[in-house]
Amino acid sequence: MTDTASPSPSPKKTKGAARTAGESSFDPRIVVFACNWCSYAGADTAGVMRIQHQPHFRMIRVMCSGRIQPAFVLRAFEKGADGVLVSGCHFGDCHYIFGNERAVEQFDKTMGVVKLLGIEEGRLRLEWISAAEGARFAEVIDEFTDQVRAIGPSPFATSDAIEEIEVPETETETERN
Repeated sequence: MTDTASPSPSPKKTKGAARTAGESSFDPRIVVFACNWCSYAGADTAGVMRIQHQPHFRMIRVMCSGRIQPAFVLRAFEKGADGVLVSGCHFGDCHYIFGNERAVEQFDKTMGVVKLLGIEEGRLRLEWISAAEGARFAEVIDEFTDQVRAIGPSPFATSDAIEEIEVPETETETERN
């Protein structure tokens, strides 16, 4: 016996499709600022291990999570991010000795600005993920995506240009080249 029914074609998504919280198909756009040495490698480990996780994020690799300034996070929200995850090395494992301590300081400043602007606190998160923690990376991405999905689309997204987010070089990085 053969099945003559063909699968129905999937609907094409257009720019801005599935952007309302009322729809169960809302796919939040997440920006992940990941430390080169640990968190980025943790994401790679998740991929190598073929661990399933939510695909609704854009990874931006930075040399250190301590480098993430409030302006970077606010730019991500401005460019259309529904949530921002900052991820770095565990305390004691930072390749720059105290970079993750600086990340906490910067995150606290950023959270203050986020609260001041009226952006829900649940749209911003700080996590420590090592290179060996691929499963943890997948778990954090899934949890954060579900959390942002429950909050809904960001009302502060003034554009749909999330793919254009860049992290500018610092003066010390420019001087080295």
